[in-house]
Amino acid sequence: MLSAVCVGETMAMLTPVQAVPLHEATELHCGIGGAESNVAMGLAAMGLDTHWVGRVGRDGFGTRILNELSSHGVGVSGVEVDDALPTGLYVKVPAQEPGPDGGASVLYYRQGSAASAMGRATLASPAVAGLLENAALIHLSGITAALSPDCLELLETILAAPRNGRTISFDVNWRAALWAGRDRSVLQRLANLADVVLVGKDEADHAFGTTDETELRRLMPDPEVLVIKNEAISAIALDRSGTRDEVPALSVDVVEPVGAGDSFAAGYLSGILFGLGPKASLRRGHVAAACTLTVHGDRGPLPDAAQLSTILESTDAGWAAIHVEDGHFHTRTGA
Repeated sequence: MLSAVCVGETMAMLTPVQAVPLHEATELHCGIGGAESNVAMGLAAMGLDTHWVGRVGRDGFGTRILNELSSHGVGVSGVEVDDALPTGLYVKVPAQEPGPDGGASVLYYRQGSAASAMGRATLASPAVAGLLENAALIHLSGITAALSPDCLELLETILAAPRNGRTISFDVNWRAALWAGRDRSVLQRLANLADVVLVGKDEADHAFGTTDETELRRLMPDPEVLVIKNEAISAIALDRSGTRDEVPALSVDVVEPVGAGDSFAAGYLSGILFGLGPKASLRRGHVAAACTLTVHGDRGPLPDAAQLSTILESTDAGWAAIHVEDGHFHTRTGA
């Protein structure tokens, strides 16, 4: 079975049970959240032997993270448990106003977390070294680069290593709060060292100063493919040879956008690993994202294998006629 390894920080996540301002909340729901572990759970659901590499504290939050990932079929043998440093934490503050953002915000409590101590020493762990050596895919993100100098060095070391048949993917995952006062040009340098780069069009403007496809490809000439996610419009794959593939997004009744980008990454990357072409891989990403968009939480269940195959193999007209609601894929009549 093909193996994938996702490296990064996973945190405990707290959010008010009721959609009220944080200072009025009397109950907080506890979950977990992390871009790389979201991708790991998505890849595991896609049928890949998937592992998460990171660090957590020896606390209840850390135990919850390990149990949650294990329950989703993600291996945690490469996770180090820190006796001194705590598991990172973030709080999701619900939106209080209508609109695309509606005032929703996130509070991070991750400075000095166990994960921020990841570095080159992490790679010296026999368990981690074995996982990385045998991986067909290593998935990284720009979030890790902002956690600490040691975390940045970890990414640089992984990206500079000989591939030996492996693919390294890098999702920019722009987080404004993490890059305030920092040199964001680091993201361009790291992305250009990867084989596959994923970035949202809105993220590209913040991280690279442009949303123009030609300019983005010029800034990152070395990756085999650059994937630009244009939210509800389309996803575009720009091959290093100059080939451009674009697949429109599915029509979706959106419940919550959280986690859709990570689900897209898992769908797209699984397609690449399974040897699918650019168009089929982009469609696979859209399907996974649509499943997540129609549920509360960071992940939505995928269609069964037969339905997924039918969706992926549909004609362009058939693809355009699909509408996703409550996790179900319907064909709109008259479309």
